[in-house]
Amino acid sequence: MCRPWPLHAGAPRAGPPVTPPELPIPVDVEDVTAEWLGVALGRAVAGIAVVDRHSGTTGRARVALRWADGAPGPDTLFLKLAPFDPDQRAFVARAGLGVAEARFYAELASEVPVRVPAVYASHWDEAGRYAMVLEDLGASGCRFPRPRDDDIGDTAGRIVEELARLHARFWGDHRLEPGAELGWVNAGSRVAFGRPGPYIPMAVERFGAELGPAFRRLAELYTTRGPEVAAVLAAGPPTLVHGDAHLGNLFVDGAAGGRPGFFDWAMVWRATGMRDVAYVLGNSIPTDVRRAGEREWIARYVATLGEHGVALTERDAWEQYRVLVAYAWASATSTAAMGGLWQAERVGQGGMRRATATIEDLDTVAALEAALG
Repeated sequence: MCRPWPLHAGAPRAGPPVTPPELPIPVDVEDVTAEWLGVALGRAVAGIAVVDRHSGTTGRARVALRWADGAPGPDTLFLKLAPFDPDQRAFVARAGLGVAEARFYAELASEVPVRVPAVYASHWDEAGRYAMVLEDLGASGCRFPRPRDDDIGDTAGRIVEELARLHARFWGDHRLEPGAELGWVNAGSRVAFGRPGPYIPMAVERFGAELGPAFRRLAELYTTRGPEVAAVLAAGPPTLVHGDAHLGNLFVDGAAGGRPGFFDWAMVWRATGMRDVAYVLGNSIPTDVRRAGEREWIARYVATLGEHGVALTERDAWEQYRVLVAYAWASATSTAAMGGLWQAERVGQGGMRRATATIEDLDTVAALEAALG
């Protein structure tokens, strides 16, 4: 099964988690004690043991728990903290990544119509520190899709439908506008990721000769017409997007009939919905599977939007898709340019190569040039 344990008797809490404001925010896993977890969770914890820990753009740890009251509860929980490396911690704080995710789990997770990890505690401060206590998806029995999965085509179609439900719920929602109730989704330099920057030229230097003319031409557009490219990619009806919906940030809930779910919401923001769709199809789905299924998946996205009261034609959706895979390409290419700093090199380069094949197949350079005028 893939179901979170409630911490207390009865159903899991439906509203946002409440964390005592006086509770200090841990900087490292060693700062997470049984006492700290007990206060954060509102249930006494007799002892904990760190099962696993690692750090990248965020610090992560799986913690085994022994409940003081002896009653049933999850055996393990998943913790997200600021990166353990001081330089990475400073980068994440400047970008606003961890705080955005903590706020998502505290303020939005209970409202989104998609499966997300159960949230037991989430808090942050103005210095950019944060701590989240979440469902351990692996212990819950969830599986994590990979490009080589035999059913990846079916999974991709279901991901697109789930994204349509998410986007329809927040389509044109004024709360997401800057300065409004949820306007924080627009904050931080993280919303500039995928825009022109130093990473694309670095990737050209490393991979340009190998990856062909479409790769080099799109890189040239990013380099020479950066603000215009950013404006084109920002066009379209706004909604709430996950912002980083590649396969590595998804899981599959077998107990719900294989329903995909989404974690790692650090890039949540206000943008056009097709950005999410182009992102996952453009750099995560194997090229042969994408070629065979993308027309159908775009049609399913449009149909699911329509079922929830949002009108978008298949033609307009397809043209948005052709252009917005440029964002998927830029993100994957920037990741590959950084070597193993953001992702394992094989993962970063795999995404870049799939995204490059996508821009070639869809003639994205021509579509973007037409939009640029």
